[in-house]
Amino acid sequence: MARPTLRKFRRIVVKVGSSLLVDSDAGEVRGAWLTALAADLAKLHGEGRELLIVSSGSIALGRSRLKLPRGTLKLEESQAAAAVGQIALARTWSEVLGHHGIGAGQILVTLQDTEERRRYLNARSTIAKLLEWRAVPVINENDTVATNEIRYGDNDRLAARVATMASADLLILLSDIDGLYTAPPGSNPDAKLIPIVESVTSEIEAMAGAAESELSRGGMRTKIEAAKIATTAGTHMLIASGKIEHPLQAIADGGRCTWFLTPANPVTARKRWIAGSLEPKGTLTIDAGAVSALRAGKSLLPAGVIRVDGQFARGDAVVVRGPDTHEIGRGLVAYDAEDAEKIRGRSSGDVMAILGVSGRAEMIHRDDLVVGPSGAFSQN
Repeated sequence: MARPTLRKFRRIVVKVGSSLLVDSDAGEVRGAWLTALAADLAKLHGEGRELLIVSSGSIALGRSRLKLPRGTLKLEESQAAAAVGQIALARTWSEVLGHHGIGAGQILVTLQDTEERRRYLNARSTIAKLLEWRAVPVINENDTVATNEIRYGDNDRLAARVATMASADLLILLSDIDGLYTAPPGSNPDAKLIPIVESVTSEIEAMAGAAESELSRGGMRTKIEAAKIATTAGTHMLIASGKIEHPLQAIADGGRCTWFLTPANPVTARKRWIAGSLEPKGTLTIDAGAVSALRAGKSLLPAGVIRVDGQFARGDAVVVRGPDTHEIGRGLVAYDAEDAEKIRGRSSGDVMAILGVSGRAEMIHRDDLVVGPSGAFSQN
């Protein structure tokens, strides 16, 4: 199978680990390396790509700023170090991207933010707005509040969740190794790089080694797990070396890396999930004009809704029915049932006056809506 090229991807998530960003001896950001990476990012940004960064490093930088001794930190010590390091990390990214005229926005998330639907939608909306403004979201786990029970534990899986949440079509994991090998290359000189992985099988999982870096909580095992998350949701992923300067340019030039391919794309994978994996919490009945609009690829506006049934919250799945009660589709609703009832049949411009807050123009955005023939979404 032919190897993809960076030119075909529009929305790209780049994950940068602590061991690449922070010099373990000096405890400071590797300035020359980060400057080179920022130049790569700026080139992609200038070509019209939408970029997101998932960056580790807050605890490592906080440890350095606080002059903490080497060794394993207790949970509360890690949280306190992260509180100091997050300021330094955000400033660092803001400065290196700002040098190229690119704005940066910091987003701190916990596991619950991507697993709980309403938080997920809020984070997704924030990311979408930053990208619309051509800013680069810089995302990290919120280590100051995440406990051992509610944390990702590694930014590889976090990056995969972010990529699927943002409907990215490519996730790049910059690592201290240039890809997946048939065996751990550090202990097996006969290990060979695998350039393309079409599917994450048990054999592929068995090739993963363990984490080796003091600063990193990840390893090849977590990268394979990230590949499963990303490719299942329709996002391609690749692992490449971040130990060289200009690592993204090296990928674009055909440098060594491992591609994990997906047969789907982010939109179809997301809509497949909406259509078949969520239990509907309610029903919206719409008029004939709205049915025609939805079938033409439009969003569902409050004006087209003639009836609201069920108890649902913003972000829940609902069934959409036409005036003849036949099922038109399913989607994630942007309003609670009570508010949906208040604004049904009204224009989007009336939402502020009715609810007292400036809500979304759409009852269900087209990106959160699956339209199909009656009965196509029946649960088994």
